[in-house]
Amino acid sequence: MSDAAQPTAAEVRAAAEAVKTALDRHLAAVERRSGEDDPAVYEAFNQLAAAAEVYDELLYDRYDEVTPFEIPGAEDALPPYTGPEEPNALSVLIRRDYAVAEPQRLLAHAQRIDSAEGDDGAPASGTVHGALGLLFGEFEPDEIASRHKEFGLEEGDSTLWVTAADEPAEPGEWLEAPFEQVDAEQVVCRFDVSAVFDDEIDDVDDDEEDLEDELVGDLDEDEDLEPLEADRR
Repeated sequence: MSDAAQPTAAEVRAAAEAVKTALDRHLAAVERRSGEDDPAVYEAFNQLAAAAEVYDELLYDRYDEVTPFEIPGAEDALPPYTGPEEPNALSVLIRRDYAVAEPQRLLAHAQRIDSAEGDDGAPASGTVHGALGLLFGEFEPDEIASRHKEFGLEEGDSTLWVTAADEPAEPGEWLEAPFEQVDAEQVVCRFDVSAVFDDEIDDVDDDEEDLEDELVGDLDEDEDLEPLEADRR
C-alpha cells in the first residue's frame, strides 16, 4: 500500500478509542442484562466486533501490526433467542457428513446383514447405495457415528441444533422437508464439529514448532555463545 493510501496516525488513534468505548458499552450491557439472551448484550457484542475489526485493519495498514485478539463477526453468532421462556416442546436437528472411504468394508458389512436376514431375491448389499440403506436400517445413527471406521466410513462435519417451540408439531407435518423451516431465533443451543477447528489448532502448533526450530537454529549457528551460569544471584 502506498503512503498516500495509508490511514493517518490520528485515524488509528480514533479507532483505538472507539474500541475502548465499545468495550465499556459491552461491559455495561453485560452488567445490566435481563437474561441469558439479552438483545442489548447481543447488539453491544456486534458493535465491539465491528470496532475491533476497523482498528485491526487500520493498525495493520498504518504500522504493519496486528492485535493479539480476534472477535468473531456477527455472521458467526446466532441471533438473540426469541422463543418461549418455558418451551413445551423441542426439536433436535442433527446433520452428520461421511465419506465412503472403504467401499469393500461397507459392502462386506451389508452382505453379513443380508445373510442374517435371509431375504429371498436379489441382495440389496450388492451396491454401495444399497449397502448404505441396509447399514442405516440396521443400526442407530449414534451407533454408526461411534463405529464409522468399522463400517468403512470417514467422518466429515457435523452439527446439532436444539430448537424450542410452544407446542409439538403435528404428526407428519415436517417429514417431507425436516430442515426447511428452522428459525435461528428459536435455537436454544448449537454444537458444531469440523476439521476446520482442528486445522486452526494445527496451524498454531506448526507456527510454534517453526519458531522453536528457528530459535534452535540461531543457537546452533552462534559459536560465540558462552555457557549460561547456573546461578546469577
